[in-house]
Amino acid sequence: MNPFLVWILQLYIYFVAVIMMVYMIRHVIFTFNRLNKNQRRFYHEILDSELPPVTILVPMHNEEVVAEGVLRALIESDYPKDLMEIIPIDDHSTDRTEEILRQYGERYPYIRPLYRRTGMRGKPAGLNDAIERASHEIVLVFDADYQPPADMVKQLAMAFVDPEVGAVMGRVVPENTRGSLLTRIIDLERSGGYQVDQQARFSLNLIPQYGGTVGGFRKSVLLSIGGFNPRILAEDTDLTYALYTRGWQVAYANRAECYEESPEDWGVRFRQVRRWARGHTQAAFRHFLPTLGSKYLNFWQKLDGVLLLGVYAVPTLLLTAILCHIVLLLSGAVAPFTLLLAAAFIIVNAYGNFAPFFEVGSATLLDGGHRRLWLLPYMAFAFVFNVWAVVGGLKDALLDVAREGTPQWEKTERFRQ
Repeated sequence: MNPFLVWILQLYIYFVAVIMMVYMIRHVIFTFNRLNKNQRRFYHEILDSELPPVTILVPMHNEEVVAEGVLRALIESDYPKDLMEIIPIDDHSTDRTEEILRQYGERYPYIRPLYRRTGMRGKPAGLNDAIERASHEIVLVFDADYQPPADMVKQLAMAFVDPEVGAVMGRVVPENTRGSLLTRIIDLERSGGYQVDQQARFSLNLIPQYGGTVGGFRKSVLLSIGGFNPRILAEDTDLTYALYTRGWQVAYANRAECYEESPEDWGVRFRQVRRWARGHTQAAFRHFLPTLGSKYLNFWQKLDGVLLLGVYAVPTLLLTAILCHIVLLLSGAVAPFTLLLAAAFIIVNAYGNFAPFFEVGSATLLDGGHRRLWLLPYMAFAFVFNVWAVVGGLKDALLDVAREGTPQWEKTERFRQ
């Protein structure tokens, strides 16, 4: 093999190894902070202020199975109804969603459905149309399969007492954890991602992320950046970085727990993760350089922001590094022991990136679900499953750049009876 090519492959392997180590250290720091340090308090724990009026948006496309559930939960909210406006968005539905929304709209004056039958379909486009009808500055968003508790609206709205907060995010908790092994694994992933990762980033004043549901934002801020970009599937990541690079903050409410329906089918989950990876990568292309150049972010926020933007690129780095190992091994360019040692180093750190043993295990202990620790070995399978879905999403994002088109939004299938 050409010596220069050998040098390039070895250099790439070392580069990936360093990246994996950085991600592992990042998650170890987050876990240590969550387990051992005092946590930053959320606003409803320390403030008692006059409640602001809020508009609640609920995007829906063929949601007849879950539409009534989320509307009933919002109706049962303890938030004053004269300060609350609910806009369910019927986005080109072809089932009974429109019928259900009309019934609730006629019964409750503060429910004002929006029926979209023209224009582009998809959550970003639907939210943009609904924002134009929103009466209030504070806008909260819930996906149709979510079940917000009675005090959820109040907990999220309190964040905007702080004039520097542009968006807020609550914690997502799967409700159908007994549905299958898949839902139990998703529950572990969600627990680690919110109980440890999000809370640690909030406590360390880094980049906690607005997640697109169980959260909210200021209407004026969204309009000032031109609304949601319909070409980016991850409108939540896009908004998060648009806020931070303009000097706004995102608050995280770990105790504001809202219940979701997780996919119970592996094919549905694969498509969901692939869509997330595609949208997140689209946002990474858009915000990587502005994040590095933002005058509102310090060094550590920029570092965390870049690592968060690149999280869905890691599986591709991992697979290509392993491929480089194989090429070098077959060519005899490097001693097999050296290659195996480096491969083990990369793979171990890759598990650190997906955090099944750091963040998920710690979050499970914090949540008091000790028996769930027996499920941690299954995270190895979930890791491989997610890698293939994420690589597919990265490929889709690259094709979006080449085609310069607008991707079609794919709704996650519902399983509730």
